[in-house]
Amino acid sequence: MSHPGTLRTEDHGAAKRELLTFRLGEEEYGIDILQVQEIRRYESVTRIANAPEFVKGVINMRGTIVPILDLRIKFRFPEVVYDDFTVVVILNVDNRVIGIVVDAVSDVIALAADEVRDAPEFGAQLDTDYLEGLASVGERMLIIVDIEALVRAPELGLVDAEFAA
Repeated sequence: MSHPGTLRTEDHGAAKRELLTFRLGEEEYGIDILQVQEIRRYESVTRIANAPEFVKGVINMRGTIVPILDLRIKFRFPEVVYDDFTVVVILNVDNRVIGIVVDAVSDVIALAADEVRDAPEFGAQLDTDYLEGLASVGERMLIIVDIEALVRAPELGLVDAEFAA
């Protein structure tokens, strides 16, 4: 029996995990497809006082108040541009609905566990707490984001301390 987060492939019988890939600047990232609820066009948000800069604000999505995080700001991209390709990926993580702003959604890919390499350690200068690993997909390098670790980050305040433990 397969784990719910895997799919069986006929070619090698190996369990594969599906990832939604998206672009932030020139880089390509991936998140577990099972956490994706929907993809929406970027729309204006209601700002929240004293929120971290990367928390753009909240939207009302069918009666649910959804915090919107801009990963480009969180990952310290030098230039953040909102254009016709900018989208919000709505995620369900730890029974919390959040949205992440990305430059564009690419596609869905399936990766076996042995295709993912651990993210390298860069010391205190670069925060890799939110990176699950790296994978080569053809000629592309895919950075796999641990969105659960991001949502549990203390600076967000989205998860109670006892819930995150």
